[in-house]
Amino acid sequence: MALTIGLSRKVCKLPWVGRLSTTEPIEDGCDQAPKRLCLREILISTGFSVKRTDTSNPDYFHKVVDCQWGCPAHTDVPEYIRLIAQGRFDDAYMVNRESNVFPGILGRVCDRPCEPACRRGRMDEKPVAICRLKRVCADHRGDITDRLPKAPVEKNGKKVALVGAGPASLAVCNDLMPLGYECTIFEAQSVAGGLMRYNIPAFRLPPEVLDEEIDYIVGMGVEIHYNHRIESMKGLLDQGYAAVFVGSGAPRGKELKLPGRYDTENIHIGIDWLESVAFDHIDSIGERVLIIGVGNTAMDCCRTSLRLGSKSVKVMARKPREFFKASDWELEDAEEENVEIVVNHSPKEFVVENGKLRGMKFELMEYTIENGRILDQDVTGEVFIPCDDVVLAIGQENAFPWIERDLGIEFNPWEEPMVDEVTYESTRKGVFFGGDSAFGPKNIIWAVEHAHQAAISIHRHCQGESLTERLPDGLNLQSRKMGIHEWSYSNSFDPAARRKMMHVPLEVRFDDLGREVELGFDAEQTATEVERCLNCDIQTVFFDSLCIECDACLDICPTQCLTITANGEKDNLVRRLKAPVLEHDQPLFVSGELKQTSRVMVKDENFCIHCGLCAERCPTAAWDMQKSLLNFPKAADYVSAEQGGEKPCQQRQAG
Repeated sequence: MALTIGLSRKVCKLPWVGRLSTTEPIEDGCDQAPKRLCLREILISTGFSVKRTDTSNPDYFHKVVDCQWGCPAHTDVPEYIRLIAQGRFDDAYMVNRESNVFPGILGRVCDRPCEPACRRGRMDEKPVAICRLKRVCADHRGDITDRLPKAPVEKNGKKVALVGAGPASLAVCNDLMPLGYECTIFEAQSVAGGLMRYNIPAFRLPPEVLDEEIDYIVGMGVEIHYNHRIESMKGLLDQGYAAVFVGSGAPRGKELKLPGRYDTENIHIGIDWLESVAFDHIDSIGERVLIIGVGNTAMDCCRTSLRLGSKSVKVMARKPREFFKASDWELEDAEEENVEIVVNHSPKEFVVENGKLRGMKFELMEYTIENGRILDQDVTGEVFIPCDDVVLAIGQENAFPWIERDLGIEFNPWEEPMVDEVTYESTRKGVFFGGDSAFGPKNIIWAVEHAHQAAISIHRHCQGESLTERLPDGLNLQSRKMGIHEWSYSNSFDPAARRKMMHVPLEVRFDDLGREVELGFDAEQTATEVERCLNCDIQTVFFDSLCIECDACLDICPTQCLTITANGEKDNLVRRLKAPVLEHDQPLFVSGELKQTSRVMVKDENFCIHCGLCAERCPTAAWDMQKSLLNFPKAADYVSAEQGGEKPCQQRQAG
């Protein structure tokens, strides 16, 4: 049967193929037409139409897998979660290590940029516990030493010097040592790890976990000179290294220069104080402690204070809670331990009498806030809060007094090195920066990504190649179909809520400074949490030439993420979708013209749960579920390409 619709000056005949989704009535009027049919559903759009989605471009699927895109190191999150679900913990660990290098460490202390990006969080209150699951594969792996990268016996003759044995320098060594480079690290402390060692308390990151993953790298033959502080960049350069990488972090804590600051010994710089605790130079603190600042370092300081004997710990915040820099889970853990978070208190003065700290004066602040921004602020009063010790945790800064200013390494007005954001090279060729030393304090996972990119640049520099010519991101697609209605992955939607990590009980938590508070997921929690993953890397791939516009996929879609409609400019197109677009930056999939009506298939990636029901229902196989294997090239991929090897995306089989 055909539906005939009267239009001005012409008659349009369309095959009746079922429901036509729209919200507006037809403008020219026709009693026989469905009420929801509109003119723009029928007329083929001309002019400003949304371009057909180029699914051959890896960037499309990269950005659809939001967790992997949100992770600075681009860890293949859905893949390792599926491997955990299968009990393949060794394999899951190695998938993690390929990109983030430190799965056991980051499974405990990562800042989790992947989780706010998780598409599960758009449907449920909480995203998948990605970080917790990373720890699962680390805690339950077997002996994987035979699967770790190895340094070749025959070296390539290039020596690289690295300043600081923190996460950035270690990750650079992890990428370069297997390629035949000889890496030498100069570390001011007696042990490796950098901020992971002396700024993160043992109750969050046990030393044995840290040691094990550092040893995986150092065991390849990295030469480390401990207790060796570099005092001169010129002296280091004169030693003839092919390249120098600076991964010394941001070692200087910010000061709070208020009256009374230097009149007592009971005011401490947060990162220096944590370091002293880590190396057993400090084992006690006063009963009443104020922590100034509300970032993650402040959370470590307040929880450490409780373990050193403090009875009352207050974290003093200048602004309201919505402007805190600390992660939500860090705040939750601190408040669980009865740390008091005090907002809208601006430090004014340290009150010191005869060298003894009595407390601090604060100004009471009131803010005018609109759309998440502070428009105005007022001081409404003053208050005195008694205390025995104050810990300043208001930020960290780079410090490079050891880099001479006549070496061609330029610095900005804030004394930060001028570093290329792609190559991580400074203004002097062959000198590279990464981690906190490059662009200021971030976190470990950012340091790892800096290291991957810097390692590529160091390799290219040593080979005399252009640093700016980078390999493209890789992509392989592989069908997950086993039978007509059978898939090689778990595609059912589990409505379960996010699992809550078990903790050591409060009554025994403070007996031992090194007692790890988080206990990890048990078997039930793990089994439930892995099923919450939406398998965003198993893509719904559409073949417009096979579509007969039967609407079967639209009917069965549980989230109404599919719409068949006329094309048009984007703002117009999104208003005609069956479900609203919540994130306008999230890419829409738009097909080519369908052969029967010249309309297009549109999929809203915000709502797709990758359940595969569209592919199961489709009578013509116009929909398929295909695993997208994404690859972000590392230094080894460049060596392979130079030797005529396979492209990066072809070097690892889809799981």
